[in-house]
Amino acid sequence: MGAAGVSTSHVNRERVLLVGLARSSREREDRAERLEELAQLARTAGGEVVEKLLQIREHVDPGWYIGRGKVQEIRAYVGTLGVDTVIFDDPLTPVQRRNLEAALGVKVLDRTELILDIFALHAHSADAHIQVELAQLRYRLAHLTGQGRELSRLGGGIGTRGPGEKKLEVDRRRILQRIHALQQKLERLERTKALHARYRRGRVLQVVLVGYTGSGKSTLMRALTRADVRVSEELFSTLDTTTRVLYLPQVPRRVVCSDTVGFIRDLPPELVASFRATLGVIREADLILHVMDASDPFLEEKMVEVERILESLRSTHSRLLRVFNKTDIVLEPARLERLRERYSTHTVFISALLGQGLEELRQAMANLLTASLEEVPS
Repeated sequence: MGAAGVSTSHVNRERVLLVGLARSSREREDRAERLEELAQLARTAGGEVVEKLLQIREHVDPGWYIGRGKVQEIRAYVGTLGVDTVIFDDPLTPVQRRNLEAALGVKVLDRTELILDIFALHAHSADAHIQVELAQLRYRLAHLTGQGRELSRLGGGIGTRGPGEKKLEVDRRRILQRIHALQQKLERLERTKALHARYRRGRVLQVVLVGYTGSGKSTLMRALTRADVRVSEELFSTLDTTTRVLYLPQVPRRVVCSDTVGFIRDLPPELVASFRATLGVIREADLILHVMDASDPFLEEKMVEVERILESLRSTHSRLLRVFNKTDIVLEPARLERLRERYSTHTVFISALLGQGLEELRQAMANLLTASLEEVPS
């Protein structure tokens, strides 16, 4: 998808080569899965993945990340496959990036820059633009060395988009000035959101959907509220918090439901910090629905990642309902049984796409929200 939200044709997609590194043979499966996730990210950013390389190497090369020999192998792929961009799964140091770009002769990015680029691609509201630009600038400032990289030399495309793309070429002093100005805007935004939250508290109950990106939160939001919510296969298609009325007749108070940006492993801390205002809805929630893809072979690792991010947001909420989604595509019934046994309380199994289990989910939500009203005096 292009920066204006228009479909990008297959002809002009950037040809991308992905590189991952496993520290041992035991890490191979996990790193291969991360590389597939990186491929999804690259495709969301508008790239065509032409090759994925996974190297097993005990130590990271401080100058080249993967070592000179592997760099020469990648250089050969770049030439034969017509690669435009090489994306590494781990963060690169400025020295590694400079060496790799000089040796490969093409644009080099890491996972963090790719995620920042996708957020820039999907930033449509003024709030999202501020938050994404601030995250980009914070990242760029942390990686400035010498003269840094000139984005004009790299050309356009993946890794060079966003509301702050031209401002990223300025010097450190001007970057700091811009960061300060954006922080002031963000603080005003946070104060406004806090005022709205205080007004809401005691009048409206808030349910918030959280989960790993691609878990089906937006599909569930549409199914629960019958509202016109954008559903997309792209990662991070939801940046701005979407809030709709949720009808729960059993609950003696108005209920609203909010969708939030999906989480992912190694979500850049610059983004978490910049999206504090947007994610503040999680801290204010009366009930959190942790939506998960029950068919995902790496389900539990992703559960841990979401819980870690929730903890970093200081939202270890006592009222959290686990929602195992996409049960219709789980091929092994025994898998669901194991999950039911392991997570026996505050857990619901559904298919948001087919509408299965939604009444059970609504009842579980109503029970927890009603219990919260009984415990806290109005």
